[in-house]
Amino acid sequence: MPLDSARLRQGACPCLSGEQYTECCGRFHRGDADAPTAEQLMRARYSAFVVLDRDYLLRTWHPDTRPAALDLDPDIEWRRLDILATRHGGPLDLEGSVEFAAHYRSDGERGVQRENSRFVRIDRRWYYLDGNVG
Repeated sequence: MPLDSARLRQGACPCLSGEQYTECCGRFHRGDADAPTAEQLMRARYSAFVVLDRDYLLRTWHPDTRPAALDLDPDIEWRRLDILATRHGGPLDLEGSVEFAAHYRSDGERGVQRENSRFVRIDRRWYYLDGNVG
């Protein structure tokens, strides 16, 4: 059974920061703020997958690599995000990468998506460029 995204938006942030969603990734999703680091953008994008926020995912995807459309599967239950490594991606950097493992359940089976994502900063905003899934 898929998670109720409306319920998730009222509780703890799916990125596991320990903060409430509305004060953590929710502020990025609403457009109240931009993620100041590549890692925070990675966390916000993961949370966008959890709450099925397609618009945020497309808005934060670099225009050169962004797909024309994005279909999210509401039957995938994203369970946990583990940040494995970060390289650059700070507030003053122009590029960075974040290696992560995103744990999920689908059709009663557990799975893990591992990816090393690349990010670029343009005009003070971070964008997801691409990632190597492995």
